[in-house]
Amino acid sequence: MIFRCALHRSPSSSLANDSITAMAEGLSPSFYNHFLVLLWGDSESSRLSEANPTVDSEWSSFCDAIMQMCKKSSVVSQETAESSWEFLLNSKFHKNYCKINNMIGLSSGVALDRTGLDSMRSNIDGTKSSEKSFHFDLLMESLDSLHAVYESLKMDNLRRRDLELLAILLCNIAKFLGEECYLDHYVRDFPALCKTVKMGINCLSSKAPFNLFRWLENCLQHGCTSDKTNNLPLVVCKDGSSVVSWARKIVSFYSLLCDAKIIGNKLSSGVSCNIASGSSSSNEELTVLAMVGEKFGLKELDSLPSGVSLPLRHALDKCRESPPADWPAAAYVLIGREDLALSCLARSCKFKELETQTNMNLVSMSTPYMLHLHPVTIPSTISDTVGLESTKFEDTDSIDGSMADGMENIFSSCTQLRYGRDLRLNEVRRLLCSARPVAIQTSANPSASDQDLQQAQLWQLAQRTTALPLGRGAFTLATIYTLLTEAFTVPKLVLAGRLPAQQNATVNLDPSIRNIQELKSWPEFHNAVAAGLRLAPLQGKVSRTWITYNRPEEPNAVHAGLLLALGLHGFLRVLTITDTYQYFSQEHEATTVGLMLGLAASYRGTMQPSISKCLYVHIPYRHPSSFPELELPTLLQTAALMSVGLLFEGSAHPQTMQTLLGEIGRRSGGDNVLEREGYAVSAGFSLGLVALGRGEEALGFMDTLVDRLFHYIGGKEIRNERSLLLAASVDEHNRVTGQMMDGTTVNVDVTAPGAMIALALMFLKSESEVIVSRLTIPQTHFDLQYVRPDFIMLRVIARNLIMWGRIHPSKDWIESQIPEIIKSGVKGLRDDTMDIDEMDAETIVQAYVNIVAGACISLGLRFAGTKDANAQELLYEYAAYFLNEIKPVSTTNRSTFPKGLSQYVDRGTLEICLHLIVLSLSVVMAGSGHLQTFRLLRFLRNRSSVDGHANYGIQMAVSVAIGFLFLGGGTRTFSTSNSSIAALLITLYPRLPTGPNDNRCHLQAFRHLYVLATEARWLQTVDVDTGLPVYAPLEVTIKETEHYSETSFCEITPCILPERSILKTVRVCGPRYWPQVIEVVPENKPWWSFGDRNDPFHSGILHVKRKVGACSYVDDPIGCQSLLSRAMHKVFGLTSLRAGYTGNNSNNGSAAVTVDQLVSTFSSDPSLIAFAQLCCDLSWNSRSDIDFQEFCLQVLFECISKDRPALLQVYLSLYTTIGSLAQQVSNSNLLVGDSLSVSSLKLALSYNEAVMTGRLTTSRGSIVQSVFLGSLRKQVEELLNSAEQLKTDLCNYLNSGSWPNDGSFGVKSSTILSWYLQWFGVPAAPTVKTMVDKIKPMNTSLSPVPLLCLLLPGTHINAVEEINRFLLST
Repeated sequence: MIFRCALHRSPSSSLANDSITAMAEGLSPSFYNHFLVLLWGDSESSRLSEANPTVDSEWSSFCDAIMQMCKKSSVVSQETAESSWEFLLNSKFHKNYCKINNMIGLSSGVALDRTGLDSMRSNIDGTKSSEKSFHFDLLMESLDSLHAVYESLKMDNLRRRDLELLAILLCNIAKFLGEECYLDHYVRDFPALCKTVKMGINCLSSKAPFNLFRWLENCLQHGCTSDKTNNLPLVVCKDGSSVVSWARKIVSFYSLLCDAKIIGNKLSSGVSCNIASGSSSSNEELTVLAMVGEKFGLKELDSLPSGVSLPLRHALDKCRESPPADWPAAAYVLIGREDLALSCLARSCKFKELETQTNMNLVSMSTPYMLHLHPVTIPSTISDTVGLESTKFEDTDSIDGSMADGMENIFSSCTQLRYGRDLRLNEVRRLLCSARPVAIQTSANPSASDQDLQQAQLWQLAQRTTALPLGRGAFTLATIYTLLTEAFTVPKLVLAGRLPAQQNATVNLDPSIRNIQELKSWPEFHNAVAAGLRLAPLQGKVSRTWITYNRPEEPNAVHAGLLLALGLHGFLRVLTITDTYQYFSQEHEATTVGLMLGLAASYRGTMQPSISKCLYVHIPYRHPSSFPELELPTLLQTAALMSVGLLFEGSAHPQTMQTLLGEIGRRSGGDNVLEREGYAVSAGFSLGLVALGRGEEALGFMDTLVDRLFHYIGGKEIRNERSLLLAASVDEHNRVTGQMMDGTTVNVDVTAPGAMIALALMFLKSESEVIVSRLTIPQTHFDLQYVRPDFIMLRVIARNLIMWGRIHPSKDWIESQIPEIIKSGVKGLRDDTMDIDEMDAETIVQAYVNIVAGACISLGLRFAGTKDANAQELLYEYAAYFLNEIKPVSTTNRSTFPKGLSQYVDRGTLEICLHLIVLSLSVVMAGSGHLQTFRLLRFLRNRSSVDGHANYGIQMAVSVAIGFLFLGGGTRTFSTSNSSIAALLITLYPRLPTGPNDNRCHLQAFRHLYVLATEARWLQTVDVDTGLPVYAPLEVTIKETEHYSETSFCEITPCILPERSILKTVRVCGPRYWPQVIEVVPENKPWWSFGDRNDPFHSGILHVKRKVGACSYVDDPIGCQSLLSRAMHKVFGLTSLRAGYTGNNSNNGSAAVTVDQLVSTFSSDPSLIAFAQLCCDLSWNSRSDIDFQEFCLQVLFECISKDRPALLQVYLSLYTTIGSLAQQVSNSNLLVGDSLSVSSLKLALSYNEAVMTGRLTTSRGSIVQSVFLGSLRKQVEELLNSAEQLKTDLCNYLNSGSWPNDGSFGVKSSTILSWYLQWFGVPAAPTVKTMVDKIKPMNTSLSPVPLLCLLLPGTHINAVEEINRFLLST
């Protein structure tokens, strides 16, 4: 035969399992072992081992085992029952087994000795009396253990059925043991048990059962240190107890809330508690941390009785406003601050770990219907541009009407939010588009002369088109967040025109007149750089494979531009030395320039030996004498010098500095002598970068180096003889290789710009009076004739960069830069009495405009990226002034500025100064998209085209200025660190090119180095519930500086934050979002890089949580906080109207939809929306339904307006409790079979009293309206007073301990009596009888009520008077 054996590790019934576990934890070992034998062993009746694997069967088996203990305790059978082991020994199988063993010769000694059994039976028979005592003690301990489970189950609304089953079992045990107080306790909770249990007043034990509701109530009323809170069951206080952990957690939470002390790993109330790490300054914060440590989330909170949950919800509500910053993420989720939770996770987790930790830890703290939290990123991908058809351009030449202009990805959800409905970005895209033919306005019937005019106009427009990529690179900087899996595409650079008057016919430049390929060589390079600067890979790097994949077979300017762009982003570190050699071996000028600058930018400040060797190959002076002579173009040598400066930036490397000092005064070895000034300027920039800001350091050769630089500038005197000797020796050494000399002196026209720039960067922000005193501005007419005007501008810039702290955005400061001789000369231009030579006047005006332009550039660098309003207004004012001097465009009379400058200075100089001022203005307002500045730039762009002054350098300045103003689509700005100022000065070097291929004075590729000065200080707020970017007001606080005290100002996100060196705090403010504060320690460090785990702003994303009852600023820009109130009261009016017209159903649907839509407008909480749909249905017709509906609307308004959606459940629970009590009293049918809801309601009132008396602190009052709770108290007492039979039943109960027992009416009367006893805190009848017996012997004429109040401290005065009337009054 084959038998199947099924083993159950634990019972399927949770109640049976909990009860067995409680016995294991609460019974002593000997008792528990005996209990297990009874539970699993005896075959006399069905036990757990034979039970069907169903919940009811298992519980019945457990009850049978307990009742068997009662039987054994009362009557010990005269004949001991045959045990399971004896049953096996007497079986046929065992007898046959013994026979077989004897036949094969095995010993039969393995069988159990029968005589041993007999002697064991005699021993058992002799100990019958001790066995009875043993079972009695066992039952008593079992009662205590199971009672602890019973009290724990009271705290769980979802296990009410289990609680009732356990109450029946405990009644039987208590009845058997004669524990009348226990029996009374269970009958009070479930009055229907009084039919099966006969109560009496004679109690065999005075032991009072533990009442968890009463304990919690005493804790709220008297604090955790009271004597009334020291009677916890042992199994609750036991370490490691799992079966009553639910009750232990609640006890620990209440203990912490009511001033319990922490002693080791236990509380002063006696229970243990796990508390999560984090700071706490109040009992409420400590309670929240305990809830997190015990993994007690919102789901568990919802399963508590409403009265029990109120103090815990109070703690969560109090901590919600401003929780500590060092809490774990789960704590923030628990208090409803998912915004802080995601910020906390972003700080503590790596990106890949975020989702796992979120799902595991946080969802357990959230409500069941809450969506899983995910990190929110706002990539600028195709999905963002679905609804942005208006941003597309129409290209008449293309088949599908669309085109790639390199700016397709600039429109994203965050930029749309930033600029709203205005068309700024569309206009910028139109202005910077170089991929479509430009319109040429001509007559409809052109003649031969018109064609020449078209070519001339097209040539002027081509100058502008070739300058556009420089601005587009800044505009689209780091705006494509995609994986680099596709080929690199560059938009076209179209120099053609179209004729709108002739059906948009295309006109090309005549190649016989212009060399188009030569015209496009460097613009194509810039175009590719602009396309490459768009890339911002999500993984933060570019693979070497992708760069190799995009390398063309034949070198071209496009790939050269890509290399420079990738280098400026820092991505060229993936290239190997072999890759570098292969690029250099192609001998392509643009590729070599792009690669050298890109490598130097990627390895900036590292002094990487392998890279320095690659660079020094392109500097002939560094070649050893045995090295073969190379014909290197000056252009490559210039780029190599700048690259050396970037590579050695800030190192103050002596040998490199000596080399670069010599290169400032050296003619390049190339064939283009005209580019020697650019070579010297590059060497000066490089020298300044190497010693950036370190000129004050005590290096042995610094004095000599400075003297040499002043010699290059053209100083009138040499400070010491040592430098004279050095100059002579160096000149002798360099004369062989072609030192640039005019007679016996240095050619300062070539060396002065580089030397001044080097001094400015070396002593940047050093406030060195010594250097500034030697770097003088001409003070006499002779000096003005001696120094070139454009060099005066460089001297002003250099002086101000050194005296950094003295730059002030005021007209007085700019005027202080101008020497008196120039001031007086300019003022006297219009004065006929002044006798000024025309030559002197021209010199004075030239110096004046250059000094003003130099001061404006200094202002732009000093306040780069700060959006300083004073600097903006001042620079705009000077730009308008110069514009009016060139060609009056404003009728405003500004008498403060000198007039008539254009009579003494050429227009070209004024144009250059004007555009340098405008460039400085855009640097100050970088990334802001400032509308007034943008209008000025657009005017300048159109004006130059109309006036025919479309000089390439001027157009480049306008294009770059537009790009700076919308840097990175408005998401980036400039820093004012030393490194950033140097990069900006290189970009803004005030010698603008005359044509697309002009590299004589400044290599055009250097104009892209502004990228090194950018910072992504962009901050956008994301709604944590919807995952969408939203507007939110921020209060930004910056630290005190020498110019202003600590200042706070308001910004609306998305916005750009101040620099890290001055930023102190960022606070989310305003009435619509929950506040949060981000504290930052001001440091002179660059902004945090993308993905930095220490970034407090999480790479520009700040999660915020909208308060329920508030609309977002997108939906409600002007703010209508009263809208909710007005709308809800309108609904109330509709509801009240419905009460009078119950028969009319015509308008119900629309009104119901109104409530639903209204709630969904103000909250995305699914519980609120579902509540509005289900409980605010105006189709209900009965009076009671309408009353309930009005209550639901009022509660809904309360929860929405105060952002407490979780209290819907509490309000409904308390309301329905009162409703069911009222129906119970008025109807004859039994509606409520227990009094637990009364206990919960009483605890809610105790919470309200604790808040009113200040035992529970709060800033916003009780979370449930005190008036509402007070009305509940009044209604309960009125119901109890109106019960007709209650007084009689109470009298019988107090006198005899009996409960009403006359059929179904008796159960109803028992239920109402139990409510009375629970509500007024009347002890069990035996306890009352004992107290009354103590008072009766005292023959006194005074009222016994005060004595009863002392003896029964937890009993209400009304009940005390009833006890006095029924038991003590004669």
